[in-house]
Amino acid sequence: MRKEQHHKGWNEIKTNDSWAIFKIMGEFVMGFEKMGTIGPCVSIFGSARTKEGERYYELAVSIAKSIAEAGYGVITGGGPGIMEAGNKGAHLADSTSVGLNIDLPFEQHDNPYIDSDKSLDFDYFFVRKVMFVKYSQGFVVMPGGFGTLDELFEAITLIQTNKIEKFPIILVGSEFWSGLIDWIKNTMLGVKNISPNDLDLIKIADTEDEVVDIIDAFYKGRNLSPNF
Repeated sequence: MRKEQHHKGWNEIKTNDSWAIFKIMGEFVMGFEKMGTIGPCVSIFGSARTKEGERYYELAVSIAKSIAEAGYGVITGGGPGIMEAGNKGAHLADSTSVGLNIDLPFEQHDNPYIDSDKSLDFDYFFVRKVMFVKYSQGFVVMPGGFGTLDELFEAITLIQTNKIEKFPIILVGSEFWSGLIDWIKNTMLGVKNISPNDLDLIKIADTEDEVVDIIDAFYKGRNLSPNF
């Protein structure tokens, strides 16, 4: 049976907001303390609905393993699908495997490939997104849904507006992403809602070697550090 929604009055909302402040602060403190010790990592995003054995699941495993062998840890959203594949690849390479879990009514549950001391739980999406952006040296974006697009455009916006340091953003699967890239080029750029050099913020790759080459080329001669 569907739970009937309770309409909150202003006084109840104000009281709940006051307590929420402490919970939000607690999530930030927990995240900063744990994530500040993990070292350089790359985040892998993608659909929670992708199954083991499917093309992009297995590719995500290979990419994560290659990233780990190149000296980076792997951060994912901690759930099933592409997230599980990312953690699995890091686990197979005996590298740092981080899961930033979110409490959801569907899809989300911890996958078994996260390091036991590196599984973090969040109630707030915006706190979780701060952890991804602050502690990732790059974003590898596999085919996904709205959540994947949310993380992608959050990072692009923050880099474009100089709120954080630039880092590699790599879309994996040219076949999947080509329609979006064409729309960005032909429509957004066509009406001058973005600048031509904004397109340089995104790279396209189809193999694990291409992903690692893009990351290595970007950081050649650069320091690895938190992004803000």
